[in-house]
Amino acid sequence: QVQLTESGGGLVQPGGSLRLSCAASGTIFSISVMGWYRQAPGKQRELVATITDGGSTNYADSVKGRFTISKDTAKDTIYLQMGSLKPEDTAMYYCAAKRVKTPTWTEWGQGTQVTVSQ
Repeated sequence: QVQLTESGGGLVQPGGSLRLSCAASGTIFSISVMGWYRQAPGKQRELVATITDGGSTNYADSVKGRFTISKDTAKDTIYLQMGSLKPEDTAMYYCAAKRVKTPTWTEWGQGTQVTVSQ
């Protein structure tokens, strides 16, 4: 079993920056991809960014050039550095993971709230 614990959310002004962290524990050897989703009130959950065990990254068009996903293998932690934040980035952000040879996201964190407002 894998446990994912997010941290780093909060209130930030438009144009500001924030860094989210997601620490993984448990049977992490079985993880092949990790990523960040977000869900705003009344909207569908949206995939924001992913990073593979080989370090390849992918981003939603809405965050390209503003967000950076990275990982620290030694700490079993991934990060989402968010910059040039906009009010529309306001959402609950969830860390997620896929297991090897599994096409779906099966592991989820509890979420951390990001609010972008004056």
